Amino acid sequence: MNNVLHITSGDSAGGSMAKAGLPGEIFVWHDILYDGPRQPGWLDEETLSARALFLEKFTAGGLDREHILETLHLQYKKLVESASYAHIVLWFDACLFDQSMLAHILTCLDHKGIRNVELLCVDAFPGIVPFHGLGQLAPEQLASLYANRRPVSSEQFRFAAVVDKAFATQDVVLLTKLSETTEAPLPWVPAAVSRWLQEQPDLTTGLGFLESLALEAIRAGCKTPNNIFASVAAADTPPHFWGDTTLWAKINGLADRVPPLVQIKGPRDRLPQWESDVSLKDFTIIRYKTEQESN
Repeated sequence: MNNVLHITSGDSAGGSMAKAGLPGEIFVWHDILYDGPRQPGWLDEETLSARALFLEKFTAGGLDREHILETLHLQYKKLVESASYAHIVLWFDACLFDQSMLAHILTCLDHKGIRNVELLCVDAFPGIVPFHGLGQLAPEQLASLYANRRPVSSEQFRFAAVVDKAFATQDVVLLTKLSETTEAPLPWVPAAVSRWLQEQPDLTTGLGFLESLALEAIRAGCKTPNNIFASVAAADTPPHFWGDTTLWAKINGLADRVPPLVQIKGPRDRLPQWESDVSLKDFTIIRYKTEQESN
């Protein structure tokens, strides 16, 4: 039997964990489990293919579906193999991105009858304000948290299945109920679900909260991607569930509206949402002016 398998959600955190002297193997999970097509629990081949296509579109082709599908297959294969480990330790943040992933992984492990699972969910660290996630921590800081891990209870496994179902089906009624839950077995879920609800289109503006923050920053005079990112990061409440890829997708969406809300000027008409041969420094984003305003 192998010793310990650590599963976390970000390459930055995974890289630091690998240097932290932790016992066992580090594995980083990649997916956006609060969005896109899927059924609750273990994903079948048809759903994996649909998710690969969704993630290809989400990154504007920055990641191709074959590479994504290969990664997804590897991840679920790793969960099956995790039965051979003495302990599985899940390291996650309190944000929407991580909590939806945590619920899904717990549900999948439970589906396979794997329950030798311990959890470290970190929502704060001394001296780091604002705290957004494990990716901010140095290897020695991560190592100092290891003793805080706790076994996942049967109640937490059951609750995770409900949360996973809510995100998979995007059931607003169930998600609203979860957001109002007191003393939740996974106590970071209600706030994370509330953030998901904030991202749903406003009945008046049609914008989610992150889109609104981006538009406010642009209208306030932020013109470069980096300046917009800094403004939105300062205005949003921690922990942030989003990174640059998500924010650029939101800005591109503002430009794609009819009529557009912003105009993107640069070597391409949309911001690159993944690694690209063009630099973000070459782009300017401004508020879209109507013909009447232009005249």
